[in-house]
Amino acid sequence: MSDRVADRVKGLKGSGIREFFDIAQQTEGAISLGVGEPDFVTPWSIREACIFSLEKGYTSYTSNWGLLELREMISDRVYTDDSVYYDPEGEILITTGVSEAFDLAVRAIANPGDEMIIHEPSYVSYKPCTLFTGGMPVCVDTVVEDEFKLRAEKLEQKITDKTKAIILSYPNNPTGAALSIKDVEEIADVVTEHDLLVISDEVYGKLTYDGKHTCFSSLNGMKDRTILLNGFSKAYAMTGWRLGYAAGNKDIIEAMMKIHQYIMLCAPITAQMAAIEALRCGDEVERMVSEYNRRRRLMVEGLREIGLSCFEPKGAFYTFPSIENTGFKTSEEFAKRLLLEEKVVVIPGSVFGAPGEGFVRCSYAVSQYEIKEALKRMGRFLERHRVV
Repeated sequence: MSDRVADRVKGLKGSGIREFFDIAQQTEGAISLGVGEPDFVTPWSIREACIFSLEKGYTSYTSNWGLLELREMISDRVYTDDSVYYDPEGEILITTGVSEAFDLAVRAIANPGDEMIIHEPSYVSYKPCTLFTGGMPVCVDTVVEDEFKLRAEKLEQKITDKTKAIILSYPNNPTGAALSIKDVEEIADVVTEHDLLVISDEVYGKLTYDGKHTCFSSLNGMKDRTILLNGFSKAYAMTGWRLGYAAGNKDIIEAMMKIHQYIMLCAPITAQMAAIEALRCGDEVERMVSEYNRRRRLMVEGLREIGLSCFEPKGAFYTFPSIENTGFKTSEEFAKRLLLEEKVVVIPGSVFGAPGEGFVRCSYAVSQYEIKEALKRMGRFLERHRVV
């Protein structure tokens, strides 16, 4: 029956992240530095708010837009943190995770043949979701020598008369790179000059360790050009709750809502009630970010000590060490042998695009004990395979 499958789906490979996750699940004693999921349980007050909402009988559909109270709180939070005001009654849409928000954003703006510029290495969903719409992904390489930052001059070289939007993702998964205010201002100048839109995935924004994250839509003239994506999975340890949001120009957000109401209807009310409480939990977020920062230092120092060159991540919870001096020809070979021989799961950099080849992604959203044990096993592995 494969001939009945749509060509644009048939030609896509499955997620390389999930492939290694599934293998790890079946490997007894494996330590996974693979999947980007906090090891923290959702803070108790958030779980309690969900339980209380169920006890009170909140089990119905909500508006397609999401609960107004939640949208109002998101509006207040974005204004407080980033000095950008979004009208909760037309410029904010609650979605089933940031993944749905991204899919809706691309569908809402891309016509067949429109080009969407994606900086790589990047999250694995961006290219497939663009292809599903009939849009064309155009990739811009970022390199470790530039701290994996998207440079305005490289971006401009990829722009054509078919370019519709730039997909921006900082702090970055998988590299942990972040952009300075100067970096984003230079990108904004290009956006203005070429009359482009920006889909800005800022789900890791609160997980920024050096300085403050700059919300792209807060820049002069960028609010109406930017579809801001964010959610609760990473900073609030709510991955399984599947709750995100999009904020932006009223016409674009309404277009996204139209798609959302047909394919999803609304995000789960229990998750929305929990998210209302999450927005009150600043102390819990700070506690988790502080712990991630300790783990970040432990991981970077440990990788360097065992002989892997490693860029210091500025945000998110990933390191992206180079395997250039290990003797392995591909990052996939390195990752599979490491899992087979030492039961440590890392993700091949190649799954995040061609510029990721020669690197592996290691998540430090695991305990310090697991980080230390994984580093010990990786050290043994490298001793056996190191190029002399």
